[in-house]
Amino acid sequence: MAKHFVKALVAAACIMSFGSASAQFSLGKAIKGAGKVVQAATLTDDQMAAYVKEYIDWMDEHNPVTPADNPYTQRLNRLTEGITEVEGLPLNFKVYDVIDVNAFACADGSVRVFSSLMDIMSDEELLGVIGHEIGHVAHKDSKKSFRTALLTSALKDGVASTSGKAAALTESQLGSLGEALVNANYSQKQERDADDYGYEFLKGHGKNPASMALSFKKLKQMQDEAGAKKNSKLNQLFSTHPDLETRIKRMEQRATADGYSLTPEAE
Repeated sequence: MAKHFVKALVAAACIMSFGSASAQFSLGKAIKGAGKVVQAATLTDDQMAAYVKEYIDWMDEHNPVTPADNPYTQRLNRLTEGITEVEGLPLNFKVYDVIDVNAFACADGSVRVFSSLMDIMSDEELLGVIGHEIGHVAHKDSKKSFRTALLTSALKDGVASTSGKAAALTESQLGSLGEALVNANYSQKQERDADDYGYEFLKGHGKNPASMALSFKKLKQMQDEAGAKKNSKLNQLFSTHPDLETRIKRMEQRATADGYSLTPEAE
């Protein structure tokens, strides 16, 4: 049986897609702190990589990952066939069998898609979600947000400097890191650039780049059905800057100009 996503406040760097408004998250320990002050700490690229790996390993350990012979895994593998790297960074894909509607991509190239999101999205809509998130990873938006979150929250006690190696994060620090990440915002330019990169990325890998528009349309539909609440978690992947209508129009115009079909394929 699918479970709730265990990570209390998962990433925007691991970049968060969108969660069900009713999702209830939990951690073994209470999440501490808000508005922590940036510390004068220095993180090397190696330390950053170690912290990102620790973060994604923790999430994979504490969430139900579907096995290789599971239909969800097989579907995701089929959809992402041939998509192995972005800007030289290896990509890896897994499915979390959880009831929350979500997906995220981390700065290390880890992409996690939730089974309940797969239940409500077509293949092309899912590809649009993946393309957009990979765009943020490619432009290092996720890496920058992760570094900022570490310095402002999880590393407030200076645990980064242990003989040049990244010190292990406690569960509380992982929770504080998640809190900082979920509050991260991207600029209009970052969102637009991620859309454009995702479009070209899908196109370059033989996928229909109109999937970008289709995924935006599905999100808009979900927002409308939820009453378009201003603070809806449905906004956390496709930020309202610029708004979804504008983003849909931009992607549709590009796809039409390139000769791609805007009609979802029957599944």
